[in-house]
Amino acid sequence: MIAEYRVTYDMQGYIDADDLVGELHITKREFAHAVGLKYSAITRRERLHSVSTQQRLRQAVEILKRVEPWAGSIHSAWSWFRTYPIAPLGDFTAEELVTRGRADDVRAYLSHIAEGGYA
Repeated sequence: MIAEYRVTYDMQGYIDADDLVGELHITKREFAHAVGLKYSAITRRERLHSVSTQQRLRQAVEILKRVEPWAGSIHSAWSWFRTYPIAPLGDFTAEELVTRGRADDVRAYLSHIAEGGYA
């Protein structure tokens, strides 16, 4: 059985970015860049708790959680997120699409695959 990553939330219900980057074994700067945020968006509390930052974090986490079961681990899912070109989406990676505000396209692609569609 594969152990799945469980998202950690703080007392107010915000995604705990420290826990997420710790689980991925990456820096906050690397993570912020990969999801299209400025470094200060995940290091300054008021920016981390903003609607737009939390929305981007939730999008990235949702994509990682959907990929994790077939990737084998959260680390492999992160690798897929950063490096796998998605042909039907212009050969962009999930990282490139998320940073361009196209997380919904990635999620739709993953839903298509989950329903038995072809990549």
